[in-house]
Amino acid sequence: MSDDALNAGRVVIDGREMQPPEPLERALAALDTLPPDGELVMLLYCQPQPLFNVLRNNGYVWQEQMQDDGTHEIHIRRA
Repeated sequence: MSDDALNAGRVVIDGREMQPPEPLERALAALDTLPPDGELVMLLYCQPQPLFNVLRNNGYVWQEQMQDDGTHEIHIRRA
């Protein structure tokens, strides 16, 4: 299977250099178009508590991994 096929339903938002509220706005826009089996990956230097509240209230689950450089890598999917 090609990388394109593997990443077809995957959206990555690198918000590490963005100023608030841009990462949240981009995440909400991406979630509106995410396919049922898709995944949104957020790369941030902080924990996005407002986003976590939106996810919790709208039926999404997420996993967070902390990278060595301080990046929070957050994988979001529909529950």
